[in-house]
Amino acid sequence: MSVPKPAPATAHTGAVTEEQGAQPPPEGDELSEAYARVLADYERHLAAERHLSEHTVRAYRGDLTGLFTHLQKLGHDDLGGVDRRDLRSWLANQQSRGAERTTLQRRAAAARVFFAWCHRTGRVATDPAATLRSPKLPSRLPPTLGRGEADEMLRGAVARAAEEPGPVGVRDVALLEVLYATGIRVAELCGMDLADLDTDRRLLRVLGKGNKQRTVPMGGPAWRALDAWLAVRGELVGDRSGNAVFLGERGGRIDQRVVRRIVHRALLATEGAPDLGPHGLRHAMATHLLEGGADLRSVQEMLGHASLATTQLYTHVTNDRLRQAFRQAHPRA
Repeated sequence: MSVPKPAPATAHTGAVTEEQGAQPPPEGDELSEAYARVLADYERHLAAERHLSEHTVRAYRGDLTGLFTHLQKLGHDDLGGVDRRDLRSWLANQQSRGAERTTLQRRAAAARVFFAWCHRTGRVATDPAATLRSPKLPSRLPPTLGRGEADEMLRGAVARAAEEPGPVGVRDVALLEVLYATGIRVAELCGMDLADLDTDRRLLRVLGKGNKQRTVPMGGPAWRALDAWLAVRGELVGDRSGNAVFLGERGGRIDQRVVRRIVHRALLATEGAPDLGPHGLRHAMATHLLEGGADLRSVQEMLGHASLATTQLYTHVTNDRLRQAFRQAHPRA
């Protein structure tokens, strides 16, 4: 097939690429004449009108061949009687065979794009994939830092700072305390200016995603660590410091990569702690707040989540721990 120069395929178009792991054509299952014909027409459309690469066309062919084979097993030798239940059956079958969530999403997208074309060109009277969604899979959070592990991590940082005289160790303690106490993102911490510290009310002003500002409370231990850092911050101040709260060793605003290294080192030195990186401290803060009885909406505001559904992911962790505690402690569990 002669294919024009490929245009890059993007996720929002529902396009698939060979690198994404297209479903290989099944062996030993011949497509009906109707399916073979519509697939050939669709391949020509993808190549000539959408200017997709040969690799991408091949990926669509693999996914759709798998779909058509499944539809034939359901008794559909053409597209005429196919409905959304048939398509969901196909995705469920793929899920039961171990397909990853991203693979299911890609195959659902391929089906939506294909049936939209079929409907637009009069090959089907109604579009059965118009409202097709991938089967829902449980959202997974990474392991969470326990309360004891968080405490040990912070005590370890204090001990290292005492062994390494100078402002850097003091800065690292303050940085870790602030991340765990507030759950702010690394970019938010690096972007903090001195004017963002409301010491009288013990609040931080945080500029989050989409330039949305929020106010986050911070407890005594974190403020004491921050005060200790601010007392020695002048030792690192240079021409490029500006009003940044946290500085690198050369005096400029601290870099996100440096923050990640600091957190990595602190977790690595903590026995039993998973190395989750800075975002792990954000997860830990949210989980520990919810375990302590904080309401979901308040945690959402502190984290700067646009959607409450994102914050609700953390309730899965706390519910799992409650169930585990019940099973271990209750005589009739």
